[in-house]
Amino acid sequence: MVRHPVRLRIEGGVQGVGYRWWALEAARSLGLDGWVRNRRDGSVEILAIGETQAVEDMASACAMGPRAARVTAVVQSAAEDDGSVGFEQRATV
Repeated sequence: MVRHPVRLRIEGGVQGVGYRWWALEAARSLGLDGWVRNRRDGSVEILAIGETQAVEDMASACAMGPRAARVTAVVQSAAEDDGSVGFEQRATV
């Protein structure tokens, strides 16, 4: 499998609404590796690594997020594969 890494920054009302838990479940269901974490600026950051279509599906899903989220933007940028195996939640930065 070719591992395609992408960094996603999700902006809006995305903290305190279960977004990280939702992202964890969504990424695992798509077979992605990587991580999710809150950022002190109020956004959520995701490193999604996997097959191109699965990463694209994750980015699309992030625009909706969990029911209580109010997503205003999903900013996608190139990333380096950090060697993550599995998908986990990380500490706020």
